[in-house]
Amino acid sequence: MAEIVIYTTPFCPYCSRAKSLLQSKGVQYEEIDLYVQPGRRSEMIERAEGRTTVPQIFIDGRPYGGSDDIHALDRAGKLNPLLGLPA
Repeated sequence: MAEIVIYTTPFCPYCSRAKSLLQSKGVQYEEIDLYVQPGRRSEMIERAEGRTTVPQIFIDGRPYGGSDDIHALDRAGKLNPLLGLPA
């Protein structure tokens, strides 16, 4: 199973949408709430290659962007293999 980290903030509809997709896949993920841990925002920006918006999603340490990005991967049939799930 892949290691998934998602940086979020409360009341972010894109964050909720991304988490819902991951939950529908039945995968575990680590959520880093930047409202609770604001000091980790610079970590997120560095890991996300300069992106500043949330959510930012990392699969096995690699940045995959936000909610729209992982939904596009899912529609293309590319998300499951990244998550270690059957295609």
